[in-house]
Amino acid sequence: MSRPGAPAAAQLPLALRYPPDQRLDGFVAAPSGALAQVEALATGRSGDWLYLFGAPASGKTHLALSACAAVEGDGRRSAYLPLAAAAGRLREALDALHDNPFIALDGLDAIAGGREDEHALFDFHNRARDAGIAVLYTARVAPDALPLALPDLRSRLSQCTRIALSPLDDDGRREVLRLRARRRGLAIDEAAIDWLLRRVDRDLSSLARLLDQLDRASLAEQRRITVPFLRQVLGGDANQGAP
Repeated sequence: MSRPGAPAAAQLPLALRYPPDQRLDGFVAAPSGALAQVEALATGRSGDWLYLFGAPASGKTHLALSACAAVEGDGRRSAYLPLAAAAGRLREALDALHDNPFIALDGLDAIAGGREDEHALFDFHNRARDAGIAVLYTARVAPDALPLALPDLRSRLSQCTRIALSPLDDDGRREVLRLRARRRGLAIDEAAIDWLLRRVDRDLSSLARLLDQLDRASLAEQRRITVPFLRQVLGGDANQGAP
C-alpha cells in the first residue's frame, strides 16, 4: 500500500489525500521539540530519521500522516504504509515505494518476529539510506524492546532519533475537540465537551467520527452544539463505552 488515493483521487491536490485532521498544527501536547523534528524531516531540512514510539492512542499515526501531508504540501511525493496491512509480504510492499522521497512506516510491532519481513525491512532501510530517502518509523515500544529476530535490524532502528509519545489526558482531549471543531467551523459549548468526555468513547478516532456525525446534524438543524442538542442527537445517556 502506498500513499492513499485511487486513480480518481489523482485529480486532488496531493496533501488532500491525507485526512484533514491529521496535520502537525492539530497535534496536542507533543513532547518538546517533537513537532519541529517531524517537520524538519518532512521538509528536507533535516536528514535525521525518526522513530516514534508510545502506547496506543498516543498519536503515532497522526504524526506519520501529518508528516506525509507536509511533504506533499511542499509539492513532493510521500508514501504511508501501515505495516499490519503488509505483514507476510513486506518486501513486495516496500519495493513498490522506492520512488518516494519520504516514507512513513507505521506499526513496526506488526512485523517484529517475522524473519522474512525483518530481512525485507533491513534491506529497505539500507537502500533508503543510500538513496537519500527520508524515513519515519512508528512502534509501540523502543527498538530495544521490539521482539525482533534480526539483531542487525535492531541496530539500524536504534540509530534513528527517538521520540516517546504519551496518550492524552482529558485536558488534551478537550483541546483536540476544540481544534477539530474549529477546523470544521463548529460552534461547541465547553459544557458539551465535558458531557461528551463523560459519556462516549474517549479515543481520538471515536471522537473524530462523532464530530463528523455532530457536524452533519448541526448543519442540518443550524444549531450550536450544546448539551441539549447532544442529548437529542445521541440519546439521553449516550453510553457508548465510557463510564
